Amino acid sequence: MIARTASSGLTLAALLAALAACAVGPEFKRPAAPSESGYGVASSQTQTASVEGMGGGAQRFVVGMDIPGQWWTLFQSPKLTRLVEDALKANPNVAAAEAALRQAHELYSAQWGGYFPTVQASLSAERAKNASATIAPPTVSASPTYSLYTPQLTVSYAADVFGATRRAVESARAQAEVTRFQLEATYVTLSSNVVVTAVQEASLRGQIAATGRLAQLQHDLTETIRHRRTLGTASELDLLTQQSAEAQTAATLPPLQKQLGQTRDALTALLGRLPSDEPRETFDLEDLTLPAEVPVSLPSKVVAQRPDVRQAEENLHVASAQVGVALANMLPQFTISASAGSTALQVQHLFSPYAEFWSVGASLSQTLFDGGALLHRRRAADAALDAAAAQYRAAVILACQNVADTLRALQADADALKAISEANRAAKATLDVARRQYELGTISLVAVMNAEEAYQQAEIALVQARANRYADTAGLFQSLGGGWWNRPGEALDEQSRSAVR
Repeated sequence: MIARTASSGLTLAALLAALAACAVGPEFKRPAAPSESGYGVASSQTQTASVEGMGGGAQRFVVGMDIPGQWWTLFQSPKLTRLVEDALKANPNVAAAEAALRQAHELYSAQWGGYFPTVQASLSAERAKNASATIAPPTVSASPTYSLYTPQLTVSYAADVFGATRRAVESARAQAEVTRFQLEATYVTLSSNVVVTAVQEASLRGQIAATGRLAQLQHDLTETIRHRRTLGTASELDLLTQQSAEAQTAATLPPLQKQLGQTRDALTALLGRLPSDEPRETFDLEDLTLPAEVPVSLPSKVVAQRPDVRQAEENLHVASAQVGVALANMLPQFTISASAGSTALQVQHLFSPYAEFWSVGASLSQTLFDGGALLHRRRAADAALDAAAAQYRAAVILACQNVADTLRALQADADALKAISEANRAAKATLDVARRQYELGTISLVAVMNAEEAYQQAEIALVQARANRYADTAGLFQSLGGGWWNRPGEALDEQSRSAVR
């Protein structure tokens, strides 16, 4: 009899397992990639303008060029490479993202437990006295006081007939992928921030140096006017005016120095350090080399390369699986259970033939009325799926916009540097001529001061234009995904590998 019952239970379990191969709800399919072949006007040029001097080389846009996992090495600065690597190791945001990924993997593994039966062991010991005057003895013993020992093993299994467990596992796996791409986005953002902050530091140092050179020029002019004032060829007003201009130039230095200090603090924080542990490395534009060739990925590749787009895609996958969970919860629920154990008044009598008990059973339940809760949860899951789909489309649009913006920026940066370089040379020549003519007495001091102001603005603009090219080049690598798929130790599934190659 026991064998027949156990056989029937196994048959029922096999039948329910076969039914579980079918899961309700939508089967997730990766959204189709954009079919566009470029980024409009932004991708119409194949290279930028060029100009002589530091950071003035032409940059060529190479369609389909792969992005190195350590793209910052293309700037050929060992100091920069060292700081980026230090930041990736020590920044607390990376540690938090890595811990979140471990958590997501553990939750995914825990969700797999739904595929297996739950086995529980219990042992109870009870000492009781029966009210013998009113209630019959519950045991074979005539004594109203007794002890009862019961070890028991219970097995239960919720058959996944309509795929609720399967969809829940699918959702947990997609959630783990969401967390994985959050980590990748943290890597890409952090490395880009370190590079851009280093470029900003170099720009500020260049602006401070340019302002210092102008301050020295103005100081020299002040001394010239003071000497001419002694000779009687310059007035007191000329001297006071020039001293005022020199002081105004000097006043522009503290704000630049403040920005430099704050930039150094920001760089220190990116490295995961307190302000007192500032890095020894400092940066000037001369330390960096502008990459001559930069990649341009097609929109269909960008959606596979960008961590934020992949994260939005996995969020869509989560929402799709949750629709299946909500649907399955509206359908009948099947459960198989079995228990076996022994109960005795004395420990030495446990597991004797007459102390054993067992049971095997199955149950079917269907919610008939719950105030519409299951229906509304299913509709909420549908709405969440619609929202995730819209957010995915928004992420794709933003990704393509970022690439187009950086392409436009690189082209405009090169044109601006070319124009500013020419303006700087003209301003320097104008200042030299103005100073000589003033010494000869053919022009006024106002003309010299105007020439000085134009030269100061051109010098600072030249430094900023050079820095913009470096910063926007880093921005292009970030907007294209940062090459995370080529990072050492990064494992790709076949779908990802085919998408980014």
